[in-house]
Amino acid sequence: MRVLVVGGGGREHALCWKISASPLCSKLFCAPGNPGIAETATCVAIGAEDLDGLVTFAKDEKIDFVVVGPAAPLVAGLVDRLTQAGIKSFGPRKAAAQLEGSKGFTKDLLAKYNIPTGAYGRFKDAESAKTFVAQKGAPIVVKADGLAAGKGVILCQTVDEANAAVDSIMTDRAFGAAGNEVVIEEFLYGEEASFFVLVDGKTALPLAAAQDHKAVGDGDTGPNTGGMGAYSPTPVVDAAMHARIMKEIVIPTVDGMAKEGTPFTGVLFVGLMIGEEGPKVIEFNARFGDPECECLMMRMKSDVLPALLATADGQLANFDVRWHDEVALTVIMAANGYPGTPEKGTVIGGLTGVDALEGVKVFHAGTKEETRGAEKVIVASGGRVLAVTATGKNVREAQARAYQAVDLIDWPGGFCRRDIGWRAVAREKN
Repeated sequence: MRVLVVGGGGREHALCWKISASPLCSKLFCAPGNPGIAETATCVAIGAEDLDGLVTFAKDEKIDFVVVGPAAPLVAGLVDRLTQAGIKSFGPRKAAAQLEGSKGFTKDLLAKYNIPTGAYGRFKDAESAKTFVAQKGAPIVVKADGLAAGKGVILCQTVDEANAAVDSIMTDRAFGAAGNEVVIEEFLYGEEASFFVLVDGKTALPLAAAQDHKAVGDGDTGPNTGGMGAYSPTPVVDAAMHARIMKEIVIPTVDGMAKEGTPFTGVLFVGLMIGEEGPKVIEFNARFGDPECECLMMRMKSDVLPALLATADGQLANFDVRWHDEVALTVIMAANGYPGTPEKGTVIGGLTGVDALEGVKVFHAGTKEETRGAEKVIVASGGRVLAVTATGKNVREAQARAYQAVDLIDWPGGFCRRDIGWRAVAREKN
């Protein structure tokens, strides 16, 4: 079958790499793609948010199946448009994608169906938001309601910090229209985890859990980012916790969305805080996480394409996915200046040598190819640039392999955290 993957980051590189190995896939396209994706798919110069261009391309090229990677085209209604054109696709329709597109929508749904999460308030003006902050005190969490590339969540240790966050989002428009409304939440204590489930509108098939590292600096210091690294599986989600997450969170959410008339189809990414009271929802995302997707695709033993098709066809009830026993760990290499203003155009060398390492794959996240002098080179074109992913029999081995690969990459214009997987490594030592 002819498959189109929408997007051009590390998540989409991982999906293309996995889909290209499927005997069901006769031709693979990616829009817009990147130089790493170009090794396994035909890249087409259509932006992920160019809905008209994507639908026209899919019709002209007789695409059988579209896999939508990023959140923005889902929230904008790409799946609705493809469905209207008679093209099968993986991902939720616009109404269901609100689970990621509006944090307020999600919090209201959680409250309505008694799904565990932190207390919250929704506000459309800064003064009301600040009054709520004054009543609740700190620490507290301030979130832009809409999509903000993973950066619209601000953890505030003091009331002054929270007020400044409200001003940044609502007055200074740091995240544009995403900040038309803010959600202010109770600060939750515990350990974070990412839990992924395929959902066909009625049936939920759990994939795997992972643990992301959101802060930019070692020791979870500095501002939040789109993710500086991840590993899967994570010991904080053992068999008992897995069962609780499915019973208390996933199934009530899937049932609730169906009752609301907005059945969810695609991959549901549950962002969790696991504390003394059990799992609580921090947020939902309507797509695979990045960098978690890179870990999941490395660990997945099954052909991913039938799983995505079964999701789109409503056939998950009797479906299963098999996994390798190994751990996968991803280290994100980001451009200097990230998450502020990343330095673009810096040349990345040494990638060829990394390919020779056992159990290592470098997924391109923010790269492009340029001609410098007489040769073609790979340069940084975004904030998060490379997703260096390795497998191992445990987190420590996967971590060692990943950093061995990182150290072979010649890129003075980039940096990474040196402690991805630190919680699990500490557990393994004990």
